[in-house]
Amino acid sequence: MLFPAPSHNHAQCTAELISRAERTCERRGARLTGQRRDVLSCVAQSHQAVGAYDVIERMAAQGPRPAPITVYRALDFLQAHGLVHKIESRNAFVACSHPHDGKPAALLICEGCGTVAELDAPAVFGAISDAAAGQGFAPHHSMVEVSGQCGACAGRA
Repeated sequence: MLFPAPSHNHAQCTAELISRAERTCERRGARLTGQRRDVLSCVAQSHQAVGAYDVIERMAAQGPRPAPITVYRALDFLQAHGLVHKIESRNAFVACSHPHDGKPAALLICEGCGTVAELDAPAVFGAISDAAAGQGFAPHHSMVEVSGQCGACAGRA
């Protein structure tokens, strides 16, 4: 299942993400600074999207309040390295739940609980790329966001 059970061990998700971030940065020769790690940890506190100012509030609860530009730069870095995804429709971020090696993933956004799941959909992105190429367009970035209800929320309806 793409959507985690409400009772899953989320601390394990966060620990795995931080470990993957360390390996990714080491492999790419990039630095996962303390600030970047803290921002990633704040984004990864749940499977729900979080805005930059929410990250600032979470960080301020643990120590000094970071400047917005610092958080935005860290989010840009994390996004560039495939560790977070930006949900354009909400101007928010969600931790990347699994490595997909630079291939795009569709984001499934539950309108009930706010949980976001990643769906590997190579055929969808292939079709978009093919259609764009047919128009002489060369896409650089694709994002598909699908809003609806996860199984847990649909079961409550």
